[in-house]
Amino acid sequence: MDWQLPERFDFNGDEIAWGVIGEGPPAVVMHGSPFSSLEWRRIVPWLARHRRVFYYDMLGYGRSTKPEGDVLHGTQNSLFAALVNHWGAEQPDIVAHDFGGSVALRAHLLDGVDYRSLILIDPVAISPQGSALVQAAKAHGEVFARLPAYVHEAMLRAYISAAVKRTLAEEEMRLYLDPWLEEEGQKAFWRQIAQMDDKYSEEVEWRYGEIRCPVTILWGAEDEFIPR
Repeated sequence: MDWQLPERFDFNGDEIAWGVIGEGPPAVVMHGSPFSSLEWRRIVPWLARHRRVFYYDMLGYGRSTKPEGDVLHGTQNSLFAALVNHWGAEQPDIVAHDFGGSVALRAHLLDGVDYRSLILIDPVAISPQGSALVQAAKAHGEVFARLPAYVHEAMLRAYISAAVKRTLAEEEMRLYLDPWLEEEGQKAFWRQIAQMDDKYSEEVEWRYGEIRCPVTILWGAEDEFIPR
């Protein structure tokens, strides 16, 4: 559970937490929402047997800065392009989950970031997107941001639990909950939900035929968030 992100990268005045382990050709793992790089804590050490693996918390997530402005698609792909350049990771292998899939696709097609390969796990890639909770929060963002703390935590627990097959132990649940608690975390959580917009996938989904590397798509047969 001791997940280390010892490095920091300045992106337009915001602090991005990241780390790297292993030796070999470069690879990057990209987390989904509402998670952080913690979701890779068991997988990265295995990948690091074969690759030099970079991992990071996206802007507004985990241990990175949680600004009040845009933290979704319009910013994340530019951030990722800047990080890849900072790392000097030429044509990395990419493993991207959920919202991270959207970021990887946009950085590739809009920012010209080249990959050796791209693995997409339940990617947010095609419109329409967003669960019933997401749709409600988008329509009433300020209300959700002002919910009593115990109601917010209960909703967040249910939201995270719906994303996993097995029941998380409390110590595991805390890893995902804690960044979104307290006043700052609660506002940040509902802010990034409210910013979800189909326009970001619509901007690139018609260009998927232009992808310049091999692509593998993984999808969970019992996935309730992203339909087949």
